[in-house]
Amino acid sequence: MTAPAGASWRDRVTEAALALPNMAKLLARLARDPRVPRRAKVIAGAALAYMASPVDFVPDFIPVIGVADDILVAALAIDRLLAAAGEDLIAELWDGGPETLELLRAFVESAADLVPARIRWLLR
Repeated sequence: MTAPAGASWRDRVTEAALALPNMAKLLARLARDPRVPRRAKVIAGAALAYMASPVDFVPDFIPVIGVADDILVAALAIDRLLAAAGEDLIAELWDGGPETLELLRAFVESAADLVPARIRWLLR
């Protein structure tokens, strides 16, 4: 199921949400795959630990902004993991359609671009 090219933003978000189980499987497979660089796996693991930790840059009890830092950290870690894995490996491990993967990647890249350049540079 892929939203048509002229689909609304809401349709695209719905499609991306429905594809989250496939994205979770992809990320788990990438974490176990020996072809993915260790540094990318460590960054993803650190992001997961940060999101699970009660200590945040912005406390979670602050509406919207409190959760935003977790979302940005996750997006940045996923973006780095996908970039390190490469197109061929991602295509091999992805269960869904290519259009859905591109939609998810666009969401992740857009969110990762919101992270300050200095922090993105540190995680390269």
